[in-house]
Amino acid sequence: MKNRITSIYKQADRFAEITKTFIRTGNIARAKKCLAIAEKLFNEGNQQTKSVIANTYVFSVTTFMELRNCKIANLFPQSLKKEYINQITASGV
Repeated sequence: MKNRITSIYKQADRFAEITKTFIRTGNIARAKKCLAIAEKLFNEGNQQTKSVIANTYVFSVTTFMELRNCKIANLFPQSLKKEYINQITASGV
């Protein structure tokens, strides 16, 4: 079980890296497809999947975008955007 949990976090991290590469290279259409997949996993997955998407994927991608002054509002699907807002309001930023 421990290996599976580690693996799922590593997979989410790798997926975030792929999404960030698409953003970095200007391939916004592919980045939006990745975000749509993450949105589907977040909405339809079990509690562990939702947690992994929120805590690994959303955190990683939004942090990357903030550091590069990217507009999150136009790129993120509704549920992921809501999770991002929950994260920043919970942190007190």
